[in-house]
Amino acid sequence: MVNYKVINMNEYYRKDVFQHFAQTKCSISMTARIDVQELYDFSKKTDTKFYINFLYLLSKTLNSREDYRLAWLYQTNQLIVYDKINPTQYIFHEDTETCTPVYTVYDEDYKKFYQNAAKDIEMAKKTHGYGLDMINHPNWFDASYMSWLSYDSLNIELPDGYLFFMPIVNWGKYRQENGKLVMPVTVRLNHASADGYLLAKVYKILEQEIKNFCK
Repeated sequence: MVNYKVINMNEYYRKDVFQHFAQTKCSISMTARIDVQELYDFSKKTDTKFYINFLYLLSKTLNSREDYRLAWLYQTNQLIVYDKINPTQYIFHEDTETCTPVYTVYDEDYKKFYQNAAKDIEMAKKTHGYGLDMINHPNWFDASYMSWLSYDSLNIELPDGYLFFMPIVNWGKYRQENGKLVMPVTVRLNHASADGYLLAKVYKILEQEIKNFCK
């Protein structure tokens, strides 16, 4: 069951901005490096996977504000906000150099999410099918780890002839920089649902979530 509520456009706080950018149909993206030293140390200390820990915190971040959970319901031409959005992660197969999407349900309970994500990953390793199913997974955002490179910039293009609001997030290898362990993270949002402030806010919330988690 996918639960959502309809946004009252007359009361929507970004109504004017939304209407403008919904017509121009453009997206906004940013790449920034975040400090992941604490999360790296936590993962080593607890013998848990850094990747799953980051995926959990990213999912928690994107569920923290309605702005990141918006969607356009074309059947009724309504702006809606999902109760929850979940990460579509991707598993890379070394033998075929292809990826398999993995649908992991977000759970605010860290232990439950960790166990489910780990199980989903192991199951995905047994298949090489692509199996991307966006129609039956409307409230899922892209979360893709690019393990081959610690990059400085990444641009994701979408055919913005339609209003696609789900966040698209990529991240690369972490690296030592000025005595800190930093990791590039790229976030793409539709400009109708987010501006520079809301885009930058993803990084601010994520960094705070990492600090709180590692305490």
